Amino acid sequence: MAGSQLSWEHIQDVLDDAKEAGIYNVRLYGGEPLLHPDLTKIVAYCKEIGLSPMVTTNAIVLSSRIDELYAAGLRDLSIGFYGVGAEYDEYTQRPGRAKRMEASIADVRQKYGNTVKMQLNWLLRRQTCNRESLREAFEFARKYNTTLQVDMVHYSLPYFTEGPDRELQFRDEDREAIDVVINELLTLKEQYPEMIRHTPEAIRSMPDWLLLGSKMKVPCAAREMIWVGADGTVQLCYVTFKLGNLHDMRLRDMLYTPTHAAASRAAFSVDCPNCHCGAGDRIMRDARSVGKYRA
Repeated sequence: MAGSQLSWEHIQDVLDDAKEAGIYNVRLYGGEPLLHPDLTKIVAYCKEIGLSPMVTTNAIVLSSRIDELYAAGLRDLSIGFYGVGAEYDEYTQRPGRAKRMEASIADVRQKYGNTVKMQLNWLLRRQTCNRESLREAFEFARKYNTTLQVDMVHYSLPYFTEGPDRELQFRDEDREAIDVVINELLTLKEQYPEMIRHTPEAIRSMPDWLLLGSKMKVPCAAREMIWVGADGTVQLCYVTFKLGNLHDMRLRDMLYTPTHAAASRAAFSVDCPNCHCGAGDRIMRDARSVGKYRA
């Protein structure tokens, strides 16, 4: 999908159809959405028709766009966060990126205070699976008054690269290190419940998500979302269940059809490649899982 970009007319139709269908949250992510020339127009139109936009970004060029986005009505940001300092630069393989990311976050706080809600999505991978890395990420979040969400390294997203020899992925021998991080995260949740986005049950389930991979079967709520790709592809979720393409038909003609209903049933049954998208929400909606991971 690299190099693809939907026209403003397609985007406007999608937003209109989403509003008509009862969708109320719109997450704009990429690639890097801050590079899209129509991003400000998209945010403004979302606000105009009563949708709530959120931008997920690496924040590298956020300083140069925050003024226009704020004026358009953007108040919600989530930021891909791969560690503090050298950890961030090592993951992105772009020296100096960590400083630019932090400078942008500081700029948003300096200009607009807490009127902009920011969340750091810290990637838990083998290289950051230790108490020190978690603590550094938490202190960074506290410094800029953001919430902290732990994003577990993916194993089935088509656009996620696992690194040479799947070096980012966890193995059975990592269980002890995972438990150390999970126990520390539970402690932080108890001390700072509003900062840590996950429930205790969701936190306790993380080792199983990380080590069982596609064998971790928890009913999925993807039926409540729609994913739209830059090439016009429309799917039920990030991974699978294609419903159509915007270059062939409008979004409204793909929703609540037999194909949409069948995809929703298959997602709930986890009849798919499986992933851990929405893991915490899935745990809390499944009575069996809540019982299993409750203290």
